[in-house]
Amino acid sequence: MGEPLLRMEGITKLFPGAKALDNVTFSVLPGEIHALVGENGAGKSTLMNVLSGIYPFGSYEGEIFYEGEACRFGRIKDSEKKGIVIIHQELALVPYMTIGENMFLGNEQGGAARINWDATYNKAAEYLKIVGLSESPHTLIKDIGVGKQQLVEIAKALAKNVRLLILDEPTASLNEDDSQNLLKLLLKFKSEGMTSILISHKLHEVEQVADSITILRDGATIETLVKGRDDITEPRIIKGMVGREISDRYPKRESNIGGVTLEVKDWTVYHPLYIGRKVCDKVNISVRKGEVVGISGLMGAGRTELAMSVFGGSYGADISGELFLNGKPIQLKSIRSAIANKLAYVTEDRKNDGLVLSQTLRVNTTLANLQRTSRFGWIIDKDQEVRFGGEYKERLGVKAASIEQHADNLSGGNQQKLLLAKWMFAEPDILILDEPTRGIDVGAKYEIYNIINELVAQEKSVLLISSDMPELLGMCDRIYIMNEGKIVGELSREEASQEVIMAAILQSSKGA
Repeated sequence: MGEPLLRMEGITKLFPGAKALDNVTFSVLPGEIHALVGENGAGKSTLMNVLSGIYPFGSYEGEIFYEGEACRFGRIKDSEKKGIVIIHQELALVPYMTIGENMFLGNEQGGAARINWDATYNKAAEYLKIVGLSESPHTLIKDIGVGKQQLVEIAKALAKNVRLLILDEPTASLNEDDSQNLLKLLLKFKSEGMTSILISHKLHEVEQVADSITILRDGATIETLVKGRDDITEPRIIKGMVGREISDRYPKRESNIGGVTLEVKDWTVYHPLYIGRKVCDKVNISVRKGEVVGISGLMGAGRTELAMSVFGGSYGADISGELFLNGKPIQLKSIRSAIANKLAYVTEDRKNDGLVLSQTLRVNTTLANLQRTSRFGWIIDKDQEVRFGGEYKERLGVKAASIEQHADNLSGGNQQKLLLAKWMFAEPDILILDEPTRGIDVGAKYEIYNIINELVAQEKSVLLISSDMPELLGMCDRIYIMNEGKIVGELSREEASQEVIMAAILQSSKGA
């Protein structure tokens, strides 16, 4: 089998009120793709932050050996000198700088006093070609999509002479085509001798490319599975991750669908910056009491733009069309008016738009409905915050030391449950959920699916936007298909399949 390129032995990492890593062992062979899987909060990202020097030597117990040499990294620059480069789930790119500038930020080309811009852009073009990105290195990051930004991050890593590439949820925000292209690139790097560590909740992708899979649970190593030696299946991986078998990914629900609660007619929205560019074009949809309605579509189809524009005009310009709540026409001119009319929007970007990460669970839980925790309309009653914070923490199963724990110290799955708690506290009748399970593990997903089922059992209406087609097929009573700003199909649960949905998208693209 050969000597490992990397060995991490007895790694223990403590945070206030929690043991994030408990005597973890982890080994990676040269030239392999090694997947690291586990539930949110299992310790995957923490372990990689220890390896890369983000958590410096002295802040953890245990030893790291790289190429047989003991390593004690004090900062991320130390690990990068060894060729260990980490790409985080939240991409570290500056939107208003060019691709070339971003690629060599902190790794500038030229002397101490002057940057050599010719060398910067020429080298950037070389690395972009290697990752298969045809964009000009002079293009601003804000003008390219998330899939291309992920490739820029990989090109940036290559420019640091990477030998061990760590990717933390690299496909979480990508559509299926971009995900497959990235995985093919990883396999290409492997054929050229590069070693990769892949953190992912998409187990079918892990099965597709990984040579070895290490499972973490509650900060401890459970087992390492090796392709060709072990029988690697999704059910086995899931059992290792959650400590039990999950026979059905989507909990069963008895449908009890009532009258129409929300109806959107001829809804047209223009881009707020690019004048004349339609992002929603005469959209017509409805959702009923006790119903989960899905919106499927490729990235850029206009799903989020539709949701945000309906939610009090929080996105878009020159919005036109009609909204009906329980059969009555209504105008929602602000987020405040949307909340007052029992609408809630759970954003796809929990870190930037959903939660105040520097605040506690107690504060975040009550933010969307401060009237319930205030006296005389303006004095916040902390006792009420404590009461409701604790109640919703238990109700949604948010794993935290206490309601005084800050949101930025929660795992992704628990942040997502806290975001749901925030909007459930607003007591809405209609919830718009935008990618509610993106970047979280199968156990946390199952818990969120149960919450959705509980809401519709209470005769709430749920509009579910998701790029995960099996999720839509498993959870929805009806599915709208959206492409290039238009609704191009509507399917019942019985009619819907991945093939039918993709056929509708492709057919509409041909006719455009």
